[in-house]
Amino acid sequence: MAAIADLGRRFGFRILEDAAHAIGADYRDGKVGDCRYSDIAAFSFHPVKIITTGEGGALTTNDPSLMTRLADLRTHGITRDPKRLEMTDEGPWYYEQQALGLNYRLTDLQAALGLSQIKRLDAFIARRRELAARYDRLLADLPLVTPWQDPDGRSAFHLYPIRLRLERLNQSRRDIFEALRGAGIGVQVHYIPVHLQPYYRRLGFKEGDFPEAERYYAAAITLPLFAAMTDVEQDTVVDCLREVFAATVTRGAR
Repeated sequence: MAAIADLGRRFGFRILEDAAHAIGADYRDGKVGDCRYSDIAAFSFHPVKIITTGEGGALTTNDPSLMTRLADLRTHGITRDPKRLEMTDEGPWYYEQQALGLNYRLTDLQAALGLSQIKRLDAFIARRRELAARYDRLLADLPLVTPWQDPDGRSAFHLYPIRLRLERLNQSRRDIFEALRGAGIGVQVHYIPVHLQPYYRRLGFKEGDFPEAERYYAAAITLPLFAAMTDVEQDTVVDCLREVFAATVTRGAR
């Protein structure tokens, strides 16, 4: 982000930071979302995210003009600010629609849920980091790659994706995925590369355009990780993974 921000200053472009998964994460000496290196940061509060409002999200910015613009667009492009009115103020009820916005407001109930969740955010992040470090230790001897952490940041660990060393296994990623699901382990894959989706294929994108993203996708599985997860539940995931690998590791590859 620091390097991107430097480019933004040099070439004069705005930076919109996708922090959908990253609430509670740290970058250098600040929190993700403090907009030290971006103009706007976007967070998601979908039910599966670190904190939730049931659905919806939030934007953060340090730019007062952007804040005003975002607040207008959130509510149909409407303002009631007397200092910004373009026509004659007709009375206390008066408002003006000065732009074409939509209704992006959270409901009061969603906002109340979000505020209650924010109070627990530090505890959620601490437990997620503890579980991620525990996964790192428990999986160290298995034929997989655990998540790498840039020294400039501390992840919030919304997800814990691993990359299978498929060259050391005699089954496909799908075989391993389905074996884990069949054992009751709620694994997932995050994510299918965007350029391989039908919409982008129709725009001309194809396999081979982004080979590293494709290599990652071909070997990725996300293991369960949530703040309420117990050590015993995590041990169950790891034990099951070991059993599946024991049946799939090629002879002599250990």
